Amino acid sequence: MVHIKTDFLFVYSSLRRGFPTQDYEYISKYFDFAGDAKTRGVLSIMNNIVVGTPVEEEKYIHGELFKIKEPSLFSFAIGQLDEYEGVHPEPPEQPKYVRSTTRVFTDGGEELVAWVYWYNGSVYGLPVLESGNVLDYLNGNK
Repeated sequence: MVHIKTDFLFVYSSLRRGFPTQDYEYISKYFDFAGDAKTRGVLSIMNNIVVGTPVEEEKYIHGELFKIKEPSLFSFAIGQLDEYEGVHPEPPEQPKYVRSTTRVFTDGGEELVAWVYWYNGSVYGLPVLESGNVLDYLNGNK
């Protein structure tokens, strides 16, 4: 995984545009949509939710790229997302997700570095969403 300062955030599930949730409303308050993108990873289906994990091989998760509107608010905004994603739980609980940087590839051909939340548990034996796009799962396609 790449560790570089960046103002970009890559999302692949409920934080995407169009999800009628307060989660997306939060994202749109602090971040501007920067375009569709993908990153190396696999989406697994776990108890009717879709979780992403990084991989080295040529498998991709399709999602969206956002850029912070006001860089001085990045630490606050990402801290709120860390809380939502369960990155810093009370001991002895383990984090549900970890935030790290990853290379993303935009539909326009750019390669950027963005923050992403990866699932922090085992996905062994879980069904894989072969398309790498959570929208396919929501629409009943796998």
